[in-house]
Amino acid sequence: MLDGLRQFIADIVSPGAQEERTFDDTGYRLAATALLVHVVSLDGEPTEVEKRKLHSLIESSFKLDPGTADRLIASATKVEGEAVDLYHFTSVIMRSVNEEGRLRIIEMMWELVYADGQVSEFEDNVVWRAADLLGVSSRDRIDLKHRVAERQSVPSPSASRAADAAM
Repeated sequence: MLDGLRQFIADIVSPGAQEERTFDDTGYRLAATALLVHVVSLDGEPTEVEKRKLHSLIESSFKLDPGTADRLIASATKVEGEAVDLYHFTSVIMRSVNEEGRLRIIEMMWELVYADGQVSEFEDNVVWRAADLLGVSSRDRIDLKHRVAERQSVPSPSASRAADAAM
C-alpha cells in the first residue's frame, strides 16, 4: 500500500521519472542486480574490477546484451540508492525465483565480494543477511563462499571457516 502511494506521489512530482526506468521495479532481475550493486558499493566506490565483474555477471546470468545490462545496472543503482533495507529486493526475489536461482544470486554476491581479492566483515554480513532473507541455509551460504574463494584462488583460512561455522 505504501509503495503504491509513493509511486503515485512520484508520478505527480516527476511524471517522466518512471519512463527512465527500463525495468519494472517489481522484477526479480532488477532486485537481484540491486543486491549486487549494494555489495560492490559497501566498501566505497566500486573498483574497475568490481564494475567489470558486475557487468559480466549480469550479462551472463540474465543473458543480456551489453547495452541492456548497462540499463539494468543503472536502474538497479538508482533503486538501491533509494532503498532503506534489503527486504524489498529479497521479497521480490522470493516471490519470483526458485531455490536454485536464489542460490545462484548468493553465489553471484560472493563472486563480487571476492572480485577485489578480499572480504570485509561488512560484505560478509550483507551476504549473510541476504541469504537469510532468501531462505538460503547457512550451510549453503558457507559452501558457496568457499567454492567461490577456491575458484578465485583466494586462500580460505581455517579461522574464516571457524567464524563461518559460528554463524
